[in-house]
Amino acid sequence: MRSKKVLFLVQAAMIAAIYVALTYVSSFFGLASGTIQVRISEALCVLPVFTAAAIPGLWLGCFLANLLTGCMLVDVVCGSIATLIGAVGTYFLRKHKVLCTLPPVAANMVIVPFVLRYGYGFTTIYHGIDWSIPFNAVTVGIGEAITCVVMGGILLRVLSRYRNVIFSNS
Repeated sequence: MRSKKVLFLVQAAMIAAIYVALTYVSSFFGLASGTIQVRISEALCVLPVFTAAAIPGLWLGCFLANLLTGCMLVDVVCGSIATLIGAVGTYFLRKHKVLCTLPPVAANMVIVPFVLRYGYGFTTIYHGIDWSIPFNAVTVGIGEAITCVVMGGILLRVLSRYRNVIFSNS
């Protein structure tokens, strides 16, 4: 019983650490934040398919990554909540290999545009109309689709081959 708890904590901690490291890689290329985001770390949002430990791991990883890369407090909190919601959604859809990649995309498309508009003040005005929320929803959605659906889908296929080795006793 105790070893399962330790394994859960170790897996969550490892996932959080990898998420932070991959966010730093994305940040180095200017892709971790802003209107156009392609965080490589978001590909890890498929990990709840293999272990429930990924849920707190992804949340903590996103929280720390946002905090350490200098995001505003509203982004640290709301961005982490978006990742948490996406991870929980992935866990509940873990039996559906295609659908399980969509909850992180949807959660980020709903939450992050408001953070970008009202937290950072990113605006898109066209013909006197504020299109910031829909524009940011589309750009964030595209970035999330690239990382969660495409890269996450590849990661899902690769890790499925080794699930019994990497995620045994999960």
